Amino acid sequence: MTAPLFNSSINSLPLLNRGKVRDIYAVDDERLLIVTTDRLSAFDVVLPTPIPGKGEVLTRISDFWFAKLGHILPNQLTGIAPESVVAPEERDQVTGRATVVRRLKPLPIEAIVRGYLVGSGWKEYKSQGSVCGIPLPAGLREADQLPQPLFTPSTKAEVGAHDENISFEKAEGLLGTALAAEVRDAAITLYKEAAEYALTKGIIIADTKFEFGQDDAGKLYLIDEALTPDSSRFWPADQYAPGANPPSFDKQYVRDWLESINWNKKPPAPELPAEVAARTGEKYREALSRLTN
Repeated sequence: MTAPLFNSSINSLPLLNRGKVRDIYAVDDERLLIVTTDRLSAFDVVLPTPIPGKGEVLTRISDFWFAKLGHILPNQLTGIAPESVVAPEERDQVTGRATVVRRLKPLPIEAIVRGYLVGSGWKEYKSQGSVCGIPLPAGLREADQLPQPLFTPSTKAEVGAHDENISFEKAEGLLGTALAAEVRDAAITLYKEAAEYALTKGIIIADTKFEFGQDDAGKLYLIDEALTPDSSRFWPADQYAPGANPPSFDKQYVRDWLESINWNKKPPAPELPAEVAARTGEKYREALSRLTN
């Protein structure tokens, strides 16, 4: 395994943005280089401890899903080797963890699809009988599968800020009626097909977050990452039992540890113990192994 990469330093290209996990560089007017680092964010705060190999795992999982779901919606990938757009001495920073993508206009929402009643949705359901304002039948238990997947968009927050759930009507106001419907339908279709496949590999995809972008002609593309342990909640199917939150293949292990130390969820975040970082890396690699064999 390569050494952990917390921050990339590609000096041969202009740095456009350093997000929670990804560093984005300009290749030219048509293309971007996205480097997936080993940074980990929890509760919208970037932790100081990298997870070795995480960026490579996320890249491989996303590439797998982009290929598998390409018949539903086109994606950002160009097929250009990232090593070909950086200086020779920078190639070790991009191999296995970077992609060259189309320059597209990101939509101003995150497209969240929920298939199971868990997390913030469960909290709202207990008090109001709804998820993101969408009424649900009475008597559901934590981690129950929902009658049908729900599209629950949210705003995009800057690093250190929190995303906010918004209604579909608010999404229509941001995107326009036709585009909001196209995004909703694409997100649900992508989720359903991915969830059906993942189940054959022993993984339940409880929920996930998609991001979409458009080209100059208004055509919709799947961008950013796709159905990774960072953007989704993965459960082992053989340990699933409604009534409690199952163990997961994502960063829930880190969230649980952070909750146990009563961290106030504000920067600076605490360093992770070595065993917590190692266990988290194992969870990510197991998800990759199960999905892609």
